[in-house]
Amino acid sequence: MIRKLLLGALLTWAATPALAQNGPPPSPWAPLQDHPTCTRDELKAATAAYVEAQRTGNISALPLHEKARFLQDMADVDRAAGLWNTALPIAHSQSFHDDRRCKTFTEIIVNQGGAPYVIGTRLYMHEGKIIRVDSLVTKPGDWLFNANAYLKYTQAENWQPLMKYQHTSQAEMIRGANAYLDAFSDKFTDIPWGQPCARLEGGAYTNRENRADASCEVGIPAGVLYIVNRDYLIDDEMGVINVFCRFGSSTGGPDSHTFRYVDGRIRGVRTLSVLPGPQADDNGGIIRAAPPAG
Repeated sequence: MIRKLLLGALLTWAATPALAQNGPPPSPWAPLQDHPTCTRDELKAATAAYVEAQRTGNISALPLHEKARFLQDMADVDRAAGLWNTALPIAHSQSFHDDRRCKTFTEIIVNQGGAPYVIGTRLYMHEGKIIRVDSLVTKPGDWLFNANAYLKYTQAENWQPLMKYQHTSQAEMIRGANAYLDAFSDKFTDIPWGQPCARLEGGAYTNRENRADASCEVGIPAGVLYIVNRDYLIDDEMGVINVFCRFGSSTGGPDSHTFRYVDGRIRGVRTLSVLPGPQADDNGGIIRAAPPAG
C-alpha cells in the first residue's frame, strides 16, 4: 500500500512540469497580493504624486514597481500610451484610501483646455510600490457625461471625514453596495438609502434643488442587467466604498460606483461609466433626444 502511495506521488510530481508547460506563460506584471501590506501615509503620498503626475503629464515620480501593470478603461495599455502622460488642467481632485486592501481611488475633473474629462484612477500598492495603475477615462459621448456639472455638484457636496460615531462597518458597506448593483437584475433588493441622498451619474444629478428630503430612490432601469467583476475599496475615515465593475458581462462596459455612507445609510452615489449614452447639461439635467418630426 505504501509503495502504491509513493509511486502515485512520484507520478504526480513528474507530471506537474509537463502540465505546466502546456499552461499560459508567466505573467509579465507584478502579481496582485492576497494580503498586501501598506500604510495610509504611503497611500496618501501615492495619490498626491498621481494627481501631480496627471497635472504635469509625467508619472516618473510615482513609486512604481518595475513590473507595474497599466490599464485604461479596463484594457491593458503601455505605460507610455495612457492619458496620465498628458498634462491636464485639473479643476478638482479627491482621493480615497483603503489601507486594508492597499488600494486608492482618485477622481480628477477637467473642464477646461478644450478636452473635458472625469477620470477615476485606482492605484494598487504593496510594500511601498505601486503594482497596478487602473484608470477609467470618461469624456463627451460617455454615459450622462458633463464635466461642468460633475465639478459643480462634487464641490457642493460635503464628503469630508466622518466622526467615529457616524462610521458604518465594512461588511454593511459591501452589503449595501452589492444590493444597489444587484438591483439592476433583481428589483427586490434591500438598499440602505438614507436621506437626504443624491446620485451624481456622469454629470446628471438627482438633487438639483438641494432639497433636505431628497431621495436616491429614483428608480433603476427596467430589465435584467448583471453587474460583474466587482472590485472593492473602502475608506473607513470617509465612509466611502468604491466598486470597479463591468455592466452586462465580464467584457461589458467599464464602470465605477462610489457610495458615501453616514450612520449606516447611503447618502451619496457617484458613477463613472465608459459607455455610450445620452449626455447631461451644465445644470445636471439629462438631455433627452428630440422626438421624431411629424
